[in-house]
Amino acid sequence: MRLPAVLGALLLATAITVHPAAAANAPVPAIASNEDGMLAHKALYTLTLDSAKSNDVIGATGTMGYEVTDACDGWAVRQRLNMTITNADGQQIQMASDYATWESKDGLKFRYHMRQTTDTAVTSQTDGEATLQKVGGPGEARYTAPHDSVSKLPAGTVFPMAHTAAIIAAARDKQHFLSLPLFDGTDENGVEDSFIVLLDWKAPMQTQWPVLSVLPSTRIHISFFDHAPSGLTPTYEAIMRYWENGVADDMKMNFGDFTMNAKMKDFKPQPHRC
Repeated sequence: MRLPAVLGALLLATAITVHPAAAANAPVPAIASNEDGMLAHKALYTLTLDSAKSNDVIGATGTMGYEVTDACDGWAVRQRLNMTITNADGQQIQMASDYATWESKDGLKFRYHMRQTTDTAVTSQTDGEATLQKVGGPGEARYTAPHDSVSKLPAGTVFPMAHTAAIIAAARDKQHFLSLPLFDGTDENGVEDSFIVLLDWKAPMQTQWPVLSVLPSTRIHISFFDHAPSGLTPTYEAIMRYWENGVADDMKMNFGDFTMNAKMKDFKPQPHRC
């Protein structure tokens, strides 16, 4: 079971399964490297069991902390997820993910570290850095873990903050579909294809968070596919609400045998230190 490592990679079981090729003609917004509207913030999410596909899982709880820091020339992101799974025998399994990145604001450089554990045993780890030749151009990722290797990044690849900015720009422009190669450093096989269905673009609405209440928002369905001709089935999916400043406050996660809700229970904007 692969734990999500970025908000854009949270999962949701859904009937929508469309291959990225179906959106081949969808325009890619120019904002893919423009992240000026993103908000530095801290958020804490409560995870609760939504449904289970079998009797193997009878309970699941957890928390996820997410922090975006304006590091002047880039964005530093830290996400920590902890879950307790109770199986049919009453056994409790502890699962955790710790993910940290730095992404340059011009969208050309990216550093990443991800470590996942099950009952303290490390089940997955990736470390390295990636670069693009230019915005919209090809590049490469150099891994130092799980082993030294180089993965080529195709033209059009974006990193996570630029990916979020592109989604918001497409929703603002009332587009319905978006297809982008994403490299987030969580998979040792390199880039993944993402296909996004943009469900709406809502006017500002009242929330418990004043800084969000004055902003429009969009609800999206996002599917991820292996970057290969045979990648016809999503490796995972997500539905979430993004506010115009990149904050996500409502999502679901599908871990295969069970689906969990993730609700933001604490939120605090962070100051710009530059």
